[in-house]
Amino acid sequence: MFKTISNIWKVEDLRKRILFTLFILFIYRLGSFIPVPGVNKDVFKSVDQQGSDLFGLLNTFSGGALFQFSIFAIGILPYITSSIIVQLLSMDVIPKFAEWAKEGENGKRKLAQITRYGTVALALIQGFGTAIGFNRQYGYEMVPGATVTDYIMIAIVLTAGTSFLMWLGEQITERGIGNGISILIFAGISAAIPGHIRTIYTDQFVDAGDQLFLNIVKAIVMVVVVIAVIVAVIYVQQGIRKIPVQYAKRVVGRKMYGGQSTHIPLKVNGAGVIPVIFASSLLMFPGTIAQFWSTHDWAIWVKKNLYYDAPLGMVLYVLLIIGFTFFYTFVQINPVQMADQMKKNGGYIPGVRPGKPTSSFITRVMSRITLSGAIFLALISLMPIAFGSLAGLPTSVQLGGTSLLIIVGVALDTMKQIETQLIKRHYKGFINK
Repeated sequence: MFKTISNIWKVEDLRKRILFTLFILFIYRLGSFIPVPGVNKDVFKSVDQQGSDLFGLLNTFSGGALFQFSIFAIGILPYITSSIIVQLLSMDVIPKFAEWAKEGENGKRKLAQITRYGTVALALIQGFGTAIGFNRQYGYEMVPGATVTDYIMIAIVLTAGTSFLMWLGEQITERGIGNGISILIFAGISAAIPGHIRTIYTDQFVDAGDQLFLNIVKAIVMVVVVIAVIVAVIYVQQGIRKIPVQYAKRVVGRKMYGGQSTHIPLKVNGAGVIPVIFASSLLMFPGTIAQFWSTHDWAIWVKKNLYYDAPLGMVLYVLLIIGFTFFYTFVQINPVQMADQMKKNGGYIPGVRPGKPTSSFITRVMSRITLSGAIFLALISLMPIAFGSLAGLPTSVQLGGTSLLIIVGVALDTMKQIETQLIKRHYKGFINK
């Protein structure tokens, strides 16, 4: 491992990319402590003390920026929501979007631009709603004597912060290492881990009395469960199904081409952690809106039922994860295009006729392994919630499944990119020894 780390710093391009990524993360963490001008911090101390599950999760995803009410308070979630909307509209809902999706890099750039515009619009709406909603929370005025101008100013500052985060994420993707947006979410969740540990220690060990021994046992079990979840995530993330492909021999001029055997590697979890992020974002959206009208009957029902620890919320969460896993996997891998490409190059799957039978076979195999991966994601996301409830942990740290999936998934993806760069330059990496 130490030799691998030494090899990383020997590659100039890779070293620059890693240092650039670390520099961007430093800017991100610095911005998380720059407050929006003119706000009353007592509001957010009260929210923290009240232990709101929803705001606690949003605060975790933003790396603590929400309770600081910094310029990054609403985080990168508007970008994720905008990406979901654009990708859904690209599935033949809007013909122009579907056309762009098939145009390759040029079409991707156009869709990325639409996503940026959508991010700004959603961030402005969420920023305005956040400014008004927090001003009504727990009897405090966020901005004493706030006017419409004050709300607009706060919304613009928060929108600018989200737009800047979006730009930082794109810079990491282009000039750094890993997927920029995922890296920012990873950094936000990782930054909240020390606070969760401190919360568990205060709740379980300070003034524990006769319960101290029992709490120590629970802590050991918790560590074992976390390690088991990490191992399971790595095992499934690395799992692939290899579909054999044979290329027929063909003569072009005086040369013979083809005749070799290869395979199509289909991952058990081809969508990574994206479905979990998408599902969390959508499930949090109704609760976010309901927080701002907390006295209304419909808002009380939403907060009671549309959350992770409620039966209906759990069912919706599982269905969203499964749905987004299938959606994102089939967006990335198109069986029809894959079959057509194989047919053009003289390739075929042994025992399967080229063309439509091949695409049907690939679709059937993908559906089976994707279902397994989707169920795994849902179980891993829900298991720590149930475990946290049984162990009597504070509500703010019961969502470890989602956090662990994102942290481990992003770490694996980033490590694979570093691995690829090292192998290209004939260095041994982390995985291949």
